[in-house]
Amino acid sequence: MKYNGPKAKKCRRHGVNLYGSDKYDKILQRKPQGPGKSPRDQQPRLSEYGTQLKEKQKARDMYGITERQFRLMYMSATKIPGQTGDALKQMLERRLDNVVYRAGFAMTRIQSRQFVGHGHFLVDGVRVTVPSFQVKPGQVVTVRTQSKTSPVFVPILAAHEKYMPPSWLKVDSSAMRVEVTGTPSPDDAERAVEMRQIVEFYSRN
Repeated sequence: MKYNGPKAKKCRRHGVNLYGSDKYDKILQRKPQGPGKSPRDQQPRLSEYGTQLKEKQKARDMYGITERQFRLMYMSATKIPGQTGDALKQMLERRLDNVVYRAGFAMTRIQSRQFVGHGHFLVDGVRVTVPSFQVKPGQVVTVRTQSKTSPVFVPILAAHEKYMPPSWLKVDSSAMRVEVTGTPSPDDAERAVEMRQIVEFYSRN
């Protein structure tokens, strides 16, 4: 089920900026404790299962995916040779909405999902409106010609001058184009997520 409540509350619950916007960093600095807690309250000790569940929820919130999507992704990752956690990280990072975000063409993953859903991006010249689309090495993602003049991209491109995309993406901000030159390494994924805990959660269910 899609969450439509206060996003700051989720960030405070997990103790991390889930959405990428600077305003959540400021909120966490001001109120680092969980929602409904005072600074003097002790954090409850979670069971092993509770810790795994919380980590899974944090990853879901961060990447903006449903429980069904996450479970199907995990099942696919178990069929790939090697570490399931590393395969799961790669699949999360290669989502089209995440590639748009990582390339610096959206301020947050929420915004990148909206951009993809509204058809602003092409993959190898074909319009793709599915945020979960898995982008492969060698593919090129571009902003549609009709969308390049949209005022929504003006502040994004202005901020792009200071942005450093990951090594597996070759970004041309002036052409609003990104080429996927390789696969993301485990270190390229969100470091705030403990993938081992997530794998253990699904393997016991």
